[in-house]
Amino acid sequence: MHALTIGEALARAQKWLREAGSTSPRLDAEVLLAHALGRDRVYLFRESQHRLDAKEARVYRDLVERRARGEPVAYLTGHKEFMGLDFIVGPHVLIPRPETELMVEYALAMLAGCPPGRRVAVDVGTGSGAVAVSLARLAPGAEVYATDISPEALEIARANAGRHGAPVRFYRGDLLSPLQGVLPPGSVAVVAANLPYIPSAEMAGLPRDVRYYEPALALDGGPGGLELYRRLVPGAGELLAPGGHLLVEIAPDQKERALELVPPPRWRSTALPDLAGRPRLIVAQKKGDGKPVL
Repeated sequence: MHALTIGEALARAQKWLREAGSTSPRLDAEVLLAHALGRDRVYLFRESQHRLDAKEARVYRDLVERRARGEPVAYLTGHKEFMGLDFIVGPHVLIPRPETELMVEYALAMLAGCPPGRRVAVDVGTGSGAVAVSLARLAPGAEVYATDISPEALEIARANAGRHGAPVRFYRGDLLSPLQGVLPPGSVAVVAANLPYIPSAEMAGLPRDVRYYEPALALDGGPGGLELYRRLVPGAGELLAPGGHLLVEIAPDQKERALELVPPPRWRSTALPDLAGRPRLIVAQKKGDGKPVL
């Protein structure tokens, strides 16, 4: 049998992945072949007649087989782009999603409006560090703190901070508890949290690449899906400066229940839509109490 060209290999992989149920078979095939060859995707089009040698074909076939079984592309390549930055990912952390960029963009806007010395942000449940590292890289003069309960996640987050030169300060523990004694009450401009929000009863219905491969610790939000956020709000209210913002990502059908967690008069709250027009980000501003606001 003759060695396959890049074009032929892509066509076969695309067909295989489509039949296996991939929602993006062509993109998956291209990303995996570029990874197998140590090239970018542009190379695949420029050199579509290049014939794969035996080792290249074997590596590619293994990757496509694993993807066909449901393993996420990001775990197969070990990388995922977020906010224009390349992040290391692995089975101990949730794969960064494009919709979470809305949280980062809003946080950046809030930090830009803070006076120098007051640009303090906290990323709760940092996972891969995508939010924290993006803030540290893209918000000039910001102090960024990040927490996570998983030591394996923090190891990946620290690696991502190191490779991007992002001076994030990481702490291990539950929600905001590791920052007690580190940050004084009323000193933080932004608390951002993309915590688990899938109701426990819905975990079994998640797509197989999420259900079987991504960490349940980063997905299961308890019986109602918002249990961690319910616990987070009081601590965030203490840590935020008057006028500071709490940002939390939710599922679209959780809008009303999530807004109930941050009610007036202490909070001024709203829900922002994602690119598909679905409620995705709860923005809760802590009202002033007579002190200067941010």
